[in-house]
Amino acid sequence: MTNKQRLVHLFIEYLQIEKNYSALTISGYTEAIEEFVRFMNIQGIDGFEEVSYQDTRIYLTEAYEKGLTRRTISKKVSALRSFYKFLLREQLVKENPFLLVSLPKQDKRIPSFLYEEELKELFTVSDVSTPLGQRNQAILELLYATGMRVSELCSLKESDLDLSMDTVLVHGKGSKQRYVPFGSYAHEALITYLEDGRQKLKVKGKDRADTYVFLNQRGTPLTDRGVRFILTELMKKASGTLHIHPHMLRHTFATHLLNEGADLRSVQELLGHSNLSSTQVYTHVSKDSLRNTYMSHHPRAFKRS
Repeated sequence: MTNKQRLVHLFIEYLQIEKNYSALTISGYTEAIEEFVRFMNIQGIDGFEEVSYQDTRIYLTEAYEKGLTRRTISKKVSALRSFYKFLLREQLVKENPFLLVSLPKQDKRIPSFLYEEELKELFTVSDVSTPLGQRNQAILELLYATGMRVSELCSLKESDLDLSMDTVLVHGKGSKQRYVPFGSYAHEALITYLEDGRQKLKVKGKDRADTYVFLNQRGTPLTDRGVRFILTELMKKASGTLHIHPHMLRHTFATHLLNEGADLRSVQELLGHSNLSSTQVYTHVSKDSLRNTYMSHHPRAFKRS
């Protein structure tokens, strides 16, 4: 193991143990740092302490030339900035060359979401007479009812569910926890799955299933990739023209709440966002609703004959 690899390994351990980051987040950090290490090797830079601000500018220029989006570049810079912050803390370098690097301005992307008619169709495609169908219905209902991330859904254990109060304890990013309520549709879907489908799936996995709520067909805990595949297959059954990704149900949850009059602070808390700015992106997709309200109620919205 080279010295560079050793330092990267130390940083990954720090993210896992001290920061308790998700596997997906750690994978993104690792990929960004390993890519930068390859850049260093090409440039003939032997150690992280030798990287200068000028080197970071060259690295960013090459990233732009590769056609990477500003969002992707921002994520890479953030990962490298955090890595150097860790190296500084451990006194392994004397300065953070990424500290002065300005992050590129983000493209304003409107989150994609499902309309109520599309949701209704999606909720009818699972065969709830089978264990997998019951599981898939519970996944759909819970994702839409709570707005939780797929990684949070996969980490759920039976003890996190309170079916008497219809709330779930969600374990979010950075060891943050939040209680989120859910409604009767999710409650019924969960009861059916937990009392029937999950018991049948659990037998296949025996004691490997542990106490995780959602299991795959082998009876072992469901993964992020597994949920992504399930949602894709359900959408194919519902409509061949739409593409669904796991975060779309989270976007739909937030959008529908705001369109129905929920306040931004409450939605922020339900989503587990640290900053209100992260939640405000959903107000953009509510503009059609606001316009319709305005045109329907303002006395001088349009000329009347």
